[in-house]
Amino acid sequence: MCAVVLLVAHFVTAYLLLLAYAAEPAGPWDTETASHSGFAAGTALGVTVVVALLTVLFVKAQWLRRWWFVVPMVTALAALLRLTILAPEL
Repeated sequence: MCAVVLLVAHFVTAYLLLLAYAAEPAGPWDTETASHSGFAAGTALGVTVVVALLTVLFVKAQWLRRWWFVVPMVTALAALLRLTILAPEL
């Protein structure tokens, strides 16, 4: 059951990251698209934090194995990169 909860949360995070990376401004006037990309990446980062906390809980209870920590780390890195280095330029 724990794995199902985490998988659903990871799919939500992946969808938000897909939205964040797919958003490219049409030109220098398109600040709305850049804002939406930042919002999607920030929301994905927030969901990742919650998922990481749930992962810690499930691993400490020995319901899941340690390799479950890899997915929140990768998604957090992807969200942070989109918010900083890979942010859409205007």
